[in-house]
Amino acid sequence: MSFFIPDELQDIREKTAHGQRLDEAEALSLFECGDLNVLGQLADEANFRKNNDRASYILNRYFNYSNYCILSCQFCAFSRKKRDSDGFELAVTDMVQKAKEALSIGITELHIVGGLHPSLPFSYYTEMIRELKAVDDRLQLKCFTAIEILHLAWIAKKPVPEVLGEFKSLGLDSLTGGGAEIFQQEVRDRIARGKETAEEYLDVHRTWHKLGGRSTCTMLFGHLETPGDRVEHMRQLRGLQDETGGFTGFIPLPYQPDNNEIPVEHPPTGFDMLRTLAVARLYLDNFDHITAYWVGMGMKLAQVALNYGADDLHGTILEEKIFHMAGADTPQRSATFGTGKRPVSAQCHRRSGRRPRGSRSTPGKGKMGSTLGRASAKLATEPLMRIGSTTTAAGPKGLAHGPGRGRRRS
Repeated sequence: MSFFIPDELQDIREKTAHGQRLDEAEALSLFECGDLNVLGQLADEANFRKNNDRASYILNRYFNYSNYCILSCQFCAFSRKKRDSDGFELAVTDMVQKAKEALSIGITELHIVGGLHPSLPFSYYTEMIRELKAVDDRLQLKCFTAIEILHLAWIAKKPVPEVLGEFKSLGLDSLTGGGAEIFQQEVRDRIARGKETAEEYLDVHRTWHKLGGRSTCTMLFGHLETPGDRVEHMRQLRGLQDETGGFTGFIPLPYQPDNNEIPVEHPPTGFDMLRTLAVARLYLDNFDHITAYWVGMGMKLAQVALNYGADDLHGTILEEKIFHMAGADTPQRSATFGTGKRPVSAQCHRRSGRRPRGSRSTPGKGKMGSTLGRASAKLATEPLMRIGSTTTAAGPKGLAHGPGRGRRRS
């Protein structure tokens, strides 16, 4: 279905259709647009030009090595101090066991972050990467936020490039994009006082990209920031992408209002989530992928988002703590493995009319498939550039891969 495009948006439609870049004033005008369906149509057209009618997800497993943290970010419900009874830290052997269990059900990526631990030595983190990679060198390791890297450089008394180089040599495949929050410093100080600055965040990712690594990036929205702050945040990300080309995707994260200290009267609505994804798709012209993070949005709204500029649903997750401790009521996992059922993320693609694409492996590391349950082994497959790394359809013997085919809506 096509909607009437008002005159004030026709110029933007023409610019994006001809590959011309939107400026910040135009991006702000999109945030001020009251017609969500028209905005969604423009974003969907832009997404189709980049990704056709295909969308993607990862067969991944989240876990956190610890929630002890020396910071006290006002928006965070995850961190704990050593005196708190519900703080935790995992031994490396425990993480290895989680990795083996994940691998046995077809997981192809581990997503691992934690707090800024006050006392764990640098050797704990190097052992973590080394031992997890030894489980299977095809298992993708996406670990650490920018602030974690800065913290680890501090405890190791080493420069950031040396720390990142060491992790890369041990088998780190990609950095996570978490911790960007919002770059506007006054707002940043109100929600995450003491955290790294925007420039420090960008410089960690710049350094990683120059080493040949890739990463995602994020934006926490729907708290104390303005639409102009969101545009400025995306402007800085777009600038670094122009410089390095190392970001594989952008993930807008809706703020979760429970269990924290930020007085937000109006948390992000479904309208605002879809609008933010649509503006991101239109403005971030040098990003291939925009992710609808179902953990924060809910699976049904994430499904709708595939028609509003998003082309990725992140992953199967299995165990997520940070958003859920802040009040998210979504399921802990989007998949039922070993039962012949597809992950909910795959079902979501089909219901939206998108053609789902499965998980991925990293170039040069061998091919690694994903299991959607042994009964779904006959799903169609094909190569895919996935957020965080590269997807291939083929997998090791006995593992089924995840893409299916659907019909693009009319």
